[in-house]
Amino acid sequence: MSGTPTSLSERDVLTALKGVKDPDLNRDLVDLGMIKDVLTGPGYVALTVNLTTPACPMKAQIERDVRTALESRLGTQLRYDIKLTAEVRGKGIKEKGDIPGVKNVIAVGSGKGGVGKSTMAASIAFGLQSFGAKVGLLDADIYGPSIPHLVGAAGRPTTLGNRLEPIVASGLKLMSMGFLLEPDRAVVMRGPMLHGIIGQFLHQVEWGELDYLVIDLPPGTGDVPLTLAQSLPLTGAVVVCTPQEVALLDAARAITMFQQLKVPLLGMVENMSFFDVSAYLRENAGPEAQSLLKSGSFFAYPGAERVYLFGKGGARRKAENLGVPFLGEVPLNILLRERGDEGRLGQVFQADNPSRPYLLKVVEQLAAQISIQNIKMPKMPKLEILQ
Repeated sequence: MSGTPTSLSERDVLTALKGVKDPDLNRDLVDLGMIKDVLTGPGYVALTVNLTTPACPMKAQIERDVRTALESRLGTQLRYDIKLTAEVRGKGIKEKGDIPGVKNVIAVGSGKGGVGKSTMAASIAFGLQSFGAKVGLLDADIYGPSIPHLVGAAGRPTTLGNRLEPIVASGLKLMSMGFLLEPDRAVVMRGPMLHGIIGQFLHQVEWGELDYLVIDLPPGTGDVPLTLAQSLPLTGAVVVCTPQEVALLDAARAITMFQQLKVPLLGMVENMSFFDVSAYLRENAGPEAQSLLKSGSFFAYPGAERVYLFGKGGARRKAENLGVPFLGEVPLNILLRERGDEGRLGQVFQADNPSRPYLLKVVEQLAAQISIQNIKMPKMPKLEILQ
């Protein structure tokens, strides 16, 4: 690169960074417009890398690659100040059915009940929020709304004109049939009424500016996913399952449903992957067992602390076979269950929670897949009649 340290221009810096790619998007950072606020002066270069999501799992590698490229092409005699920021992107085009102000809409579904889908949907919402994103959570399980209980939210939505104001709890914007019903009251309605409720929750709620709207679907392949596919262009869907074969069969049906509806598959999450005995003992064991745990001699071999109650690695293999991204595994953890039962699910991202690193990995991988999907500029999903 020609020029002295005092004569470098913004163009010189951008030229030096040509060829440095976002590892997830596999696109040039300069071409993507991710290099911002370039400043040069005597002995220094400063710039900002504006990531596509605050939950980017490749932050460290991107910063390292940018620094390496600058040092190799502009020289090591300069001081390089590299700042990382993030701005969540949407798909970049407006389509019929979009919710104004909402950049990404993610549906979380499962082939069957009992796999922890609602817990994962709420955890994903809290996880995205923990990285600094603006997040909403819609409970679309009309017959069995559980999100209000999991997140400890109560009250009735207020109206502003003909629009509903969402309930806000722990910084999340929430909407659920559970806010509109008396406790323990059953929901009895037919398909057309269900369609109308979902449409209202999507388009007549004042969601405001959101980076991500997470939708907790009811289990199975019924009316609600069909309604969503008709009502708005989804960024994509996440399928939650457990490792055993019977659950994977139903998860595969859910994936097939989304594919038939032309909804992009963002990935699979394996919940209850294993029981972490060491995590349980750290919380509950007596002094002698704690001492053995710290010594590293409690278990006979590495990995023996994991008990695979429902089989091992089933969702990862199924994802590979179906060509769907695998977002990660989340262990069966008593603290995660307790926090949900207590209405304090947001606390699972506290530093002392053993589930935290697993959930953060799922959130990071999901955020990366959303960014990848948006680079593809997906078209409006087209409803196909299921035979």
